[in-house]
Amino acid sequence: MTLLDFLAGAVTFGFLACALFFLRFWQRTRDSLFQAFAIAFLLLGLVQATLALGNIPVEERSWLYAIRLSAFLLILFAIVRKNRA
Repeated sequence: MTLLDFLAGAVTFGFLACALFFLRFWQRTRDSLFQAFAIAFLLLGLVQATLALGNIPVEERSWLYAIRLSAFLLILFAIVRKNRA
């Protein structure tokens, strides 16, 4: 186990902790912005875990980049939708 593996696990844990944090706020308020953030951080955590466990050398050329992009687009869409309402 290398330092990079340890740090990848820590980043994965951080993303999943953020997802649970926003999920808790969504359960209290039922605000769709919190739900979108929870889903986006869950996607980012799953991508990071897959990168760490799958030993993918070039992230930009893999299908995981599309999932990460969709997570950021989900956040952007949720912010725009919240500000329009």
